[in-house]
Amino acid sequence: MTLTPEQKQTVTSWVAAGDNLSTIQKKLSEQFQLSLTYMDVRFLVDDLGLELKNAAPKASTDIGKAAPADPAGGPTTPTEKLAEEDLADEAEDFDAPPGGGAVKITVDHVTLLPNALASGTVTFSDGVTGKWIVDNMGRPGMTEISQPGYRPSPADAQAFMQELSRTLQKKGL
Repeated sequence: MTLTPEQKQTVTSWVAAGDNLSTIQKKLSEQFQLSLTYMDVRFLVDDLGLELKNAAPKASTDIGKAAPADPAGGPTTPTEKLAEEDLADEAEDFDAPPGGGAVKITVDHVTLLPNALASGTVTFSDGVTGKWIVDNMGRPGMTEISQPGYRPSPADAQAFMQELSRTLQKKGL
């Protein structure tokens, strides 16, 4: 995919204006009749040397980081320190709206499931756990729920989707 210099400048202005990847993808389709996948748009932005702004507004609820477990006095090597920072990023809590408790999400470092862009685990406010995936079409799904036939409360379902969206955006997915 090769863009003209004018098209590259336009994409650069969109990124500078704070547009996210899905907005850029939509604008490329509407204005230039270019049908690109989300990943293609991600590569395009990277190829142009652009850095996306965090255009997502912060939630009005308090979001804090949960400290990772410190098994043996903390990390000693730079690699261990990076791994601990990744774990801290993944262990963030989201305080759900009134009526629901905290929903916790982690993102797998490596997604081994076929046709999945991302996967991880979730713990709902009532303690029920499960594994989640986002397929290659961007659709979220649940697998391996600890309680058969379980359906999260509407508040937990909303908190899960918000936390999943925020976490994946932070990871650049």
